Amino acid sequence: MTPPPPQPPPSGPNPAADSAADPRPGPGPLVVLFGATAGALGQDLGSDETDLILLVWQVVEPRSRQVGTLHKSLVRAEAAALSPQCREASGLSADSLARAEPLDKVLQQFSQLVSGDVALLGGGPYMLCTDGQQLLRQVLHPEASRKNLVLPDTFFSFYDLRREFHVQHPSTRPARDLTVATMAQDLGLETDATEDDFGVWEVKTMVAVILHLLDGPSGQLFLKPEVVKQKYETGPCKADVVDSETVVRARGLPWQSSDQDVARFFKGLNIARGGVALCLNAQGRRNGEALIRFVDSEQRDLALQRHKHHMGVRYIEVYKATGEEFVKIAGGTSLEVARFLSREDQVILRLRGLPFSAGPADVLGFLGPECPVTGGADGLLFVRHPDGRPTGDAFALFACEELAQAALRRHKGTLGKRYIELFRSTAAEVQQVLNRYASSPLLPTLTAPLLPIPFPLAAGTGRDCVRLRGLPYTATIEDILSFLGEAAADIRPHGVHMVLNQQGRPSGDAFIQMTSAERALAAAQRCHKKAMKERYVEVVPCSTEEMSHVLMGGTLGRSGMSPPPCKLPCLSPPTYATFQATPTLIPTETAALYPSSALLPAARVPAAPTPVAYYPGPATQLYMNYTAYYPSPPVSPTTVGYLTTPPAALASAPTSVLSQPGALVRMQGVPYTAGMKDLLSIFQAYQLAPDDYTSLVPVGDPPRTVLQAPKEWVCL
Repeated sequence: MTPPPPQPPPSGPNPAADSAADPRPGPGPLVVLFGATAGALGQDLGSDETDLILLVWQVVEPRSRQVGTLHKSLVRAEAAALSPQCREASGLSADSLARAEPLDKVLQQFSQLVSGDVALLGGGPYMLCTDGQQLLRQVLHPEASRKNLVLPDTFFSFYDLRREFHVQHPSTRPARDLTVATMAQDLGLETDATEDDFGVWEVKTMVAVILHLLDGPSGQLFLKPEVVKQKYETGPCKADVVDSETVVRARGLPWQSSDQDVARFFKGLNIARGGVALCLNAQGRRNGEALIRFVDSEQRDLALQRHKHHMGVRYIEVYKATGEEFVKIAGGTSLEVARFLSREDQVILRLRGLPFSAGPADVLGFLGPECPVTGGADGLLFVRHPDGRPTGDAFALFACEELAQAALRRHKGTLGKRYIELFRSTAAEVQQVLNRYASSPLLPTLTAPLLPIPFPLAAGTGRDCVRLRGLPYTATIEDILSFLGEAAADIRPHGVHMVLNQQGRPSGDAFIQMTSAERALAAAQRCHKKAMKERYVEVVPCSTEEMSHVLMGGTLGRSGMSPPPCKLPCLSPPTYATFQATPTLIPTETAALYPSSALLPAARVPAAPTPVAYYPGPATQLYMNYTAYYPSPPVSPTTVGYLTTPPAALASAPTSVLSQPGALVRMQGVPYTAGMKDLLSIFQAYQLAPDDYTSLVPVGDPPRTVLQAPKEWVCL
């Protein structure tokens, strides 16, 4: 029940006149505010996303040292269930909360009662004062955002009593560790121990602490309030170094979410200008993650408490991130991007699927006169490949939200014969897309291998290898070496084999060749079920023969080994042949003594063909598991299959295509625009370039000419 507003003071001294005549300077009226939710209390207030159920407040006039009437109001919560901690501390029940007013009505009563109290105590603009920042930043602002309520301007600035106390008493304890009880105890204040009304004791004690601080020697109290930003400011990231204590990673965002949606999720916390960077995947599409940079570490710590809070029906995971990650995503050095983003306070939209022949006039005509682009053609940024070819993407600037909304209504409209997709975008996404295309050539130039290929895998039953199962799909060779630790020194040259599936993607398995069976057993005992990137990895010893079966496409389970699916009756020899130990041009002992540049042979020395793998005659499919070797060239093909061609395949191949046995490589994911010279340039560092174009065989459609650039190629 809300108490009636205070009655006018009796005739006598005028508080306003006394306040004006008081020589002691000080802040205006303070509204001491306390609140509680249906869940956690204290430092964890608001961390469980529960609704507000209680507000208690009282007005203090610092200059005249007068106080107003204490008010208490219950708030109806959508979820009436109370946590055991809240039920024990407050003594409230679900029935009493069901009869309370909703939050919007309580806020209206709050404004009316506070205005009346302030007028009776002398008038003037008032400021909120709370115990810590959780009540406003973690409770009121997020809940108002979820319920689409507009908070008065008075809720966007406040004084934190803990910080004000720490200014006058810096030697007591850190401000974040202070409570109402500890502040009263440090000041030696006597409190009413008989007060059992929840929230009333806290407000009365806070008022006593404020009056004691005002009587102290410091004159720097209540001068610099805390500010809650009302609007997220967009813009480019201009900082080269970002403090890692201010960055978080949000994961699980809806695909269509924008930077404004992310800022609304963190409503109440101050995000730095341009501090929301939406992450993109390898295809340039949003992957549901974002990096958020806050103005200070305290805001970051509050953001981490919103772990698994909800955005619509999805819960969002919030983790710590580093400043380097944020700069990598949001930073950029392109002058073209800097000029495009130099206009501030602009709404950015991304257009995807444009015809390659579309120019600025076509895009402006597509958007129409009802949603003009800022600066006309200068407000458009077309994304291009390094060679100047268009990608079909573009960005456009709009002066206000209304114009951007009008442009979004053109989503999936047609330009020529193509439909165009429009999305909200950010400055960080502009830089990511431009940097991605600027740093990815059509076909990367490969460096020379450290040793000639094929790498020998000597067959044997000795268990001198280890198998890693359950690796993260993002694990790299460097991650495996770090995972093994000291055992990495016992790996044979080219002894790390990453197993990929038939789609060329990581399977989560890897094989490691160790120098001896004893070293393999020691590595397995030391690293078994050790964690790598929040996953535990199984490390078990195995033999080279078992490793060969898996690398060739077979399976290795508890019931034993299953042969590879490429072992066909029409092509298979009487016994299954594993990887054979083929002679290398340079012995392994010699390779360990010289740098890689000294190991490159002047010319390829052909070796006698040895059938080491069998596959169907037309060579349209290779069923073997693809493997990557360590150490390997940084951008070497993931489909390393340097296998001597079996006679059965040579017999079925056209004579015009294959005139002599050679090494076969399957190339997946070749761009449709790749020409013959682009394909040949890949092998220039391997001394394997064929003499003519007849060694490149298109896979799939035999009648297709080589000028049509099929998706997959087999190089013989």
